[in-house]
Amino acid sequence: MAESSRVGEISGDFERLVAPLVSGLRAHCYRMLGSVHDADDAVQETLLRAWRGMERFEGRSTLRTWLYTIATRVCIDATAARGRRALPIDLTPASERVEDSMPAAETAWLGPFPDDPADVYGRRNAVELAFVAALQHLPGNQRAALLLFDVLGFPVAEIATMMRTSTTSVNSALARARRLLAARLGDDPPEHDDEAAIALARRFAAALQDGDLDGFVALLTDDVTWAMPPLPHWYQGRRAVTEFAAAVPMSPRCPSWQYRLVRANARPAVAFWLGPEPGAPHEPWSLTVLDTRDGRISGLTSFLDATVLDAFGL
Repeated sequence: MAESSRVGEISGDFERLVAPLVSGLRAHCYRMLGSVHDADDAVQETLLRAWRGMERFEGRSTLRTWLYTIATRVCIDATAARGRRALPIDLTPASERVEDSMPAAETAWLGPFPDDPADVYGRRNAVELAFVAALQHLPGNQRAALLLFDVLGFPVAEIATMMRTSTTSVNSALARARRLLAARLGDDPPEHDDEAAIALARRFAAALQDGDLDGFVALLTDDVTWAMPPLPHWYQGRRAVTEFAAAVPMSPRCPSWQYRLVRANARPAVAFWLGPEPGAPHEPWSLTVLDTRDGRISGLTSFLDATVLDAFGL
């Protein structure tokens, strides 16, 4: 009975100690793994390992450092076992005509991540889809070093201890990771005019709901892209995106849309439900994350998996 009481006391103290850090750990694991479901599993494994070792934690580092050390090692092991996640744009050239494609079930797709204002340690653009997708091209140790230093602000010497390596190895991993990310992301910083971007998201969703193709086209940049994982095909350019919109989401194949604005990956996003007519029941259908530039939509990533809405409380 005394032992049971002692376990309960440790458990309660542990939960109070780690609670302020859980949202940041979840974002870190998402950046490492590219999936909110994998991130949740990694956080649970991290907390389980930490709870089991709580009595051995001697305060040689902060609790934050200790938890991120465990989480990073869990994620590196997971990346080695599962491989990287991708977006269609990473795998194939843009389609020149509308494709009736089937989901590519063998591909591990990158997923969306709900914004969490409580992640006080993360930079805002560090959960952008393009950034997380680029991270997936890095080996696990480079991915971890870059995130721990550039996003979370740990010193190089501390990262070396966390990753059981030398400061020279950490600096080398950082240099290689930054070169690869610069090549993939370019020099243009992400646009974060929230008010304008939310207005664009609302106009996009309303155009889809109203079947207003001209209104939709007016929102697009000339080089706009539209990807729809788990479908392998994607479209680039106003003409190709317009043809796809007319042939699928604004055609009789999709008679009625309902939507709700949310936020995902530090961007405005739209959750969609599809039904046979406006007054009928609608089924959860997709989550679309928008990129914007110069007051227009420059990218659409529609996750055609109703289960992604679960992570957004929808």
